[in-house]
Amino acid sequence: MRIMAQMAMVMNLDKCIGCHTCSVTCKQAWTNRTGTEYVWFNNVETRPGLGYPRRYEDQEQWKGGWKLKSNGRLTLKSGGRLQRLASIFSNPKMPGIKDYYEPWTYDYENLLNAPAQKNFPVARPHSMLTGEPMQVTWGANWDDDLGGTYKHGVDDVMLAGIADKVKFEFEQTFMFYLPRICEHCLNPACAASCPSGAIYKRSEDGIVLVDQNRCRGWRMCISGCPYKKIYFNHKTGKAEKCTFCYPRVEVGIPTVCSETCVGRLRYIGLMLYDADAVLAAASLADDQGLYQAQRDVFLDPRDPAVAREAERQGIPVDWLEAARRSPVLRLIKDYEVALPLHPEYRTMPMVWYIPPLSPVVTALQETGHDGENAGNLFGAIDALRIPIEYLANLFTAGDVGPVRRVLDKLAAMRSYMRDVNLGTEPQEDIAAAVGMTGTEVREMFRLLAIAKYDERYVIPTAHVEHAHALEELATECPVGEGPGEAFGSRSGAPVPVAIQTLRETKARMQADDMAQVPGSVSYLQWDGKGVPGKATPQEVAERPGIPGGDR
Repeated sequence: MRIMAQMAMVMNLDKCIGCHTCSVTCKQAWTNRTGTEYVWFNNVETRPGLGYPRRYEDQEQWKGGWKLKSNGRLTLKSGGRLQRLASIFSNPKMPGIKDYYEPWTYDYENLLNAPAQKNFPVARPHSMLTGEPMQVTWGANWDDDLGGTYKHGVDDVMLAGIADKVKFEFEQTFMFYLPRICEHCLNPACAASCPSGAIYKRSEDGIVLVDQNRCRGWRMCISGCPYKKIYFNHKTGKAEKCTFCYPRVEVGIPTVCSETCVGRLRYIGLMLYDADAVLAAASLADDQGLYQAQRDVFLDPRDPAVAREAERQGIPVDWLEAARRSPVLRLIKDYEVALPLHPEYRTMPMVWYIPPLSPVVTALQETGHDGENAGNLFGAIDALRIPIEYLANLFTAGDVGPVRRVLDKLAAMRSYMRDVNLGTEPQEDIAAAVGMTGTEVREMFRLLAIAKYDERYVIPTAHVEHAHALEELATECPVGEGPGEAFGSRSGAPVPVAIQTLRETKARMQADDMAQVPGSVSYLQWDGKGVPGKATPQEVAERPGIPGGDR
């Protein structure tokens, strides 16, 4: 048994409101620069819909992920080494800019400076790639709030076999939001596809990164990734992807998308797994058994035998303690309400989801029934406007059993906690009906509904012995050619991602009194270019403090 640690994320889709704050903040932090105009490391899709890039889930077209050969061995869907070498200069299995979308901006200059005239001036769209006027025909979330679903929804790959259960008339349809980032898989197909060996999985925390020095821009990784979460920077000629905000995670701060999430739907924690069991689990013949096979790969750090062996193999003591307190562990292993996205791709994804239940309550109330009564809820799940089969196609390779059990637990939690919150005697038989105790239901409710900041994010800090050159790690992965390219064209000299800088960032985020924060900067005289100067003592003294507690 070879024990390894993996940073993982769980998202509660019942709480996502589709505000795209996570996407915008991620864009500002990582891809707000030349060459990445069309790139969204984090995007929020409306389902049903085609996603981003368009129909990325159609692996018959894109050949992403792994497939099981007749001899029981795994191979890339995109083919073996010779096949990939033959298509290295012309790869038809890769999305084009039309599948993502051609990014655009508007001619605001014309809108603001047009002379007085009879007709009101307009700001016409112009391509951010060519600068030429263009007609907008597609976007990163063209299905936003079902905007384009009426016309394109029938092409959703997840409707295969259940098209008769989904109605696209406005009053009969359904929708929910699906935020997506890189899955940081245990068995990443992108790393196996890369001819240059530029994509690697960090041994200390499992985060998958691209070595910009080794990347040669072959783009085979884009074909290999079934989630299409690796992108080509047309300015640098390199591949880029979600980094799980590793500079923040290394000092115990959650990812930008998690930190700014309005719905507080993301949970980050550490998982321990048996690295020797990954290949066998990913090679299971039955697609619908892959979900349980991956769960079996995870180890319980609360088991004394596992803890002793992990410590013997070099897992730090504080990391073991973080793994024991991990909210991800509780949601995946203890409560069994989180599910992986497309386990049939056999990449063993590490970003899991709690499927949505919300619409059933409103639908019941509209019929005059008690929307949170246990008997009504359990009976209505089969009649959800979001078909269970659709959720199963997303999360369990079509197996409705695990999805139904998750929805039953969420329904039971609502009914049980309704009695608790109203001051009536809770019905223990509701919890027993889903294989839980009342105490477990209360604990799950606290984690899913009212958990505090340090309960949602249990992130151990990096150890120097596990992260070589941590102080200036980002300087070894340049993303531009000249000064300032790392942060956009001519935006000033790049700031080293130093551990001290991030410690100061964490201090600012958690401070009750900004006057006590070292290294505080001044934005009062800053023109937005380069690096803002240090704040004067007077400026610091005049700033209001940041309220403490949960954010």
